[in-house]
Amino acid sequence: MGDNKRKRGRKPKTPATETLDHPATSPSSTAMDDVFSVGNVELIDTTASPHHRRLRGRPNKPHALPPGRRHARPLDTNGGGDFSVPGDVVGVSPAVSTEADPAAWEARVLPAMDSVVKVFCVHTEPNFSLPWQRKRQYSSSSSGFVIGGRRVLTNAHSVEHYTQVKLKKRGSDTKYLATVLAIGTECDIAMLTVDDDEFWQGMSPVEFGELPTLQDAVTVVGYPIGGDTISVTSGVVSRIEILSYVHGSTELLGLQIDAAINSGNSGGPAFNDKGNCVGIAFQSLKHEDAENIGYVIPTPVIMHFIQDYEKNGGYTGFPILGVEWQKMENPDLRMATGMKPDQKGVRIRRIDPTAPESKVLKPSDVILSFDGVDIANDGTVPFRHGERIGFSYLISQKYTGDNAAIKVLRNSDILKFDIKLDSHRRLIPAHSKGKPPSYYIIAGFVFTTVSVPYLRSEYGKDYEYEAPVKLLDKLLHSMPQSPDEQLVVVSQVLVADINIGYEDFVNTQVLAFNGQPVKNLKSLATMVESCNDEYLKFDLDYDQIVVLRTKTAKAATLDILSTHCIPSAMSDDLKS
Repeated sequence: MGDNKRKRGRKPKTPATETLDHPATSPSSTAMDDVFSVGNVELIDTTASPHHRRLRGRPNKPHALPPGRRHARPLDTNGGGDFSVPGDVVGVSPAVSTEADPAAWEARVLPAMDSVVKVFCVHTEPNFSLPWQRKRQYSSSSSGFVIGGRRVLTNAHSVEHYTQVKLKKRGSDTKYLATVLAIGTECDIAMLTVDDDEFWQGMSPVEFGELPTLQDAVTVVGYPIGGDTISVTSGVVSRIEILSYVHGSTELLGLQIDAAINSGNSGGPAFNDKGNCVGIAFQSLKHEDAENIGYVIPTPVIMHFIQDYEKNGGYTGFPILGVEWQKMENPDLRMATGMKPDQKGVRIRRIDPTAPESKVLKPSDVILSFDGVDIANDGTVPFRHGERIGFSYLISQKYTGDNAAIKVLRNSDILKFDIKLDSHRRLIPAHSKGKPPSYYIIAGFVFTTVSVPYLRSEYGKDYEYEAPVKLLDKLLHSMPQSPDEQLVVVSQVLVADINIGYEDFVNTQVLAFNGQPVKNLKSLATMVESCNDEYLKFDLDYDQIVVLRTKTAKAATLDILSTHCIPSAMSDDLKS
């Protein structure tokens, strides 16, 4: 707005985890635990012009390089987020043999490959910076596979903000219209179905296998960039642990494999050597110090999604324990909290005021066990032979509304609680979950709520560096004090005579209106619309205020809406 410079955040020492739409272009650190790009970003290059829309899934013309794009770097110089596949040929990885007897492998895996379909989606994303309109639609393609009950699974990011979804069977020239049954944002899984009976002729559902062990062979099947026919890559399971799900902004169980996962592989199944599905390909790590690191959603997460849908008639999400905790590895710390030498656990730092746990748990409580499983001082629990895993895995096995037995140490006393688990609600949501953004306009002031998609729309993929420090602090550390609390900001000011002198306000939080605190956007809109005072007074962050004459402000709003071709002064969700 004018020459007003937005306040910038400080760049962290390690690169931030990237979302699916915006792969990192030049990470400056060699940290290996950050996911910089994912399986559905473009293979050609990640350094496109900021004005060019990156496609989700496989681009329509993989061989055509838009202006300003470079060719992919060679394999040995895969740095800064560039992809490591030289050329356009994607096939079976020569590094790992799927099985000693190829004929036996074909007999088991090849029939299951007929259940893999190609997913075509047309997306129309909301415009969070101009919330009364949507962006230009674009197309993508990805992979999916058939399961029981005439259903198809794919990735959630493959059908995010969908307008139309179509499926094509292997070897077919017909695309069938699909219906989206459920989208699991956190676990990055979506469930589809097709009404046309012709689609299901000759289709057999994929059978799910057990969670694989380390070094088990896996085969990823899908329709990645490089061609139109089905593609197969193979590798082994390299790691099993709690992973950061980039699209869902959550941490769930995941598999790391060394099979190539490229743009368009998203949603494709990963088979074991028996032809059973052990996961869904969904993201990969692209970094100068890493090669062939792909990630797969394992069967426990997939089955949780499917059973959640069947049990509740829709997706309800993964519950969490609404606390932040600290490791208890220091012996002096354990002694000071009254822990005995044989006791282990983690200390509660903060509790979400809106979570059910806030009624029984207290800060500085030490969680000793969850559902009868003892928690170690580093926050891990036994997983399998020779393996440990974060205790959040135990929580993710539950469903929203389930009860869990928690044993805590408080003032040297052991207490037991039965807690009802719920899904997590953030002050700044990570996703809009398909809902259009809310907005309210008065006298040219555009009020909206802050979310991660909004920050990305305003500041680009580097919003964690570019957004105002106060907003970033609330994103990372603030908890909602009530279930309906939102962070309301002045997004921009549509210039008019009535708002002279206020033009430079941008992305500044609204704290109060006429002395009343602003809890959410709906409460602000209600207070402004019903105001009969002579003046409208908005208290903003940084000790700034906005004062407008009530009668002239409301009268000027209609002219401003007409000038900017805005259909309504408020979004539909605020009218009800």
